[in-house]
This record gives sequence, structure tokens and C-alpha cells, in this order.
Amino acid sequence: MISQGSVISAGRGMSSEPVWVRRILFAVVLVFLSLFLFLPIVTVLTSGLHKGAAFFLKAISEKDALAAIRLTLLAAAVSVPLNVFFGTAAAWAITKFEFFGKKVLLTLMDLPFTVSPVIAGLIFVLIFGSNGTLGPWLKAHDLKILFSVPGIILATVFVTVPFVARELIPLMQAQGTEEENAAVILGANGFQTFFKVTLPNIRWGLAYGVILSTARAMGEFGAVSVVSGHIRGLTNTVPLHVEILYNEYQFTAAFAVASLLMLLALVTLAVKLWAEKHAQREKQSSEQGRFL
Repeated sequence: MISQGSVISAGRGMSSEPVWVRRILFAVVLVFLSLFLFLPIVTVLTSGLHKGAAFFLKAISEKDALAAIRLTLLAAAVSVPLNVFFGTAAAWAITKFEFFGKKVLLTLMDLPFTVSPVIAGLIFVLIFGSNGTLGPWLKAHDLKILFSVPGIILATVFVTVPFVARELIPLMQAQGTEEENAAVILGANGFQTFFKVTLPNIRWGLAYGVILSTARAMGEFGAVSVVSGHIRGLTNTVPLHVEILYNEYQFTAAFAVASLLMLLALVTLAVKLWAEKHAQREKQSSEQGRFL
């Protein structure tokens, strides 16, 4: 057995590096974060407010900007619940059952991580374009996917597919199936087992997945850029609207709208930190109750 003293000694050994080594590592981390994280954030916010608060409010309340904000929120509001349903179902199936094609399903869920978003958008063009696989059928039935809201939502769903499932799969694997099996033995059906046993145990992992999916949905550019058509006031999301303003040399307005997206990202990060804090506190409470 490993004694408590040996554990403490090992812990001390891991933190016994010379002071100058720790200072150099801290300095490297600080410089890296300053150059690639803090400086870009400060630059975007200060550039957006370069002409004053009145110009900033005018830039984000302009008609096309409001349309872009509404479309971005709509795409996130539709894609995130769809991915919550799919991700939870996929994680449940992968961790609780054995079936043919399980490894294929795991591989396919990682596809949005490995495929460029631009390539994903081109795939949708090849499927739903006028000369694509389903193009003639869609045209015959007067259905429009590309250069419209449905295409933007499909592209957003594709790029956000992995986040919920990838948060839940390791969590559900670590928890095992003992509690679910006990619930089934006591007479619970599948829905009762999920909502009363599984869901309370995975709610924080699910919250993380929702937060990450929301952040990616609001900030997606590549796939949405290909399928949107860049129609101002109709199919431009916030990132696309920022690009158009920048290309038109409206730099301050572009940074103002970009700073709004930055603030949404910071709010998302704050919610994530809050969820992590509560999850850690709940975990510590459950561990303390287990030892009492």
C-alpha cells in the first residue's frame, strides 16, 4: 500500500522545481495569453468604441445588423436543441448498449472536427444546389435550402454536432450502468430510468455541451458563409455581417458588431465557469456525504 507520507512527498517533489523555472513558465504563459487572447479582445472592444458610444449603438442597432443578430440567435436556438436531443441519444446508445456500427457512429460524430467548415458548406451545395443531388427535386417542389435560413441552420447543426455527445460519453461511461439496472429491477421503464436516474447524473455535462454548442453556433463562419449567399438583411449572420462591413472599409462599425459577438462569447464563458463551479461544489458535497 502507498502511505500518506509517500503521497505527500511525491506531491512536494512535483512542486520542487527552482523558483526561476516556475517564473519562466509563468512568464511564457502570460506572454502567450497576452498576445493571443487578451490583446485581441482589448483591440476589438477599443476599436468598436473608437468613435464613441453613440456610433457603437448605431452600428449594432442598424437594420442589417439587427437582422444578422436575429438570424444568429435563430440558428443557435434551433441547432442547439437538435444537438441536445441527438447528442444525448447517441451518448445513451454508445455507453449503455452494444450494437453493430458503434465505432462507425463514434467516428462520424467527430467528422465536424476533422472536416473544414468550408468543405462542409460545399458538401451542402453539392447536395442541395440547383445541380446537386437533390436540387431538381427541391426545385420541382418549390423548396429552397441554399441561400436561405434552412441552409444556415443545417450548416450550424453540422458544425455543432459533436459537442454535447462528446461531453456526455466519457461522463456516462465513468458512471456505469449499476444505477440504471437497479431502477429497471425496481420496475422503472426506460423513460423513468432516464429522467429520474440518468439525467440528474449528467445534467452538468449536458450543460457544458449546450454552452459549447451555443458558442460555436453563434461564431460559425466557414460553413455558413458558403451556404448563405451573403444576402444583406436576409441570410447574413453576425460573423458574415462583420466581414461585409470590413470589406467595405467600415472598420469601426465592423469592430463594433464584432465586439458584440465578443461580449456574447464572454457571457457564454462566464456561464460555463459558473456551471463548472457548481458542478465541482456538488461533486465535493456528494463525496463528503459518501464518507460520512
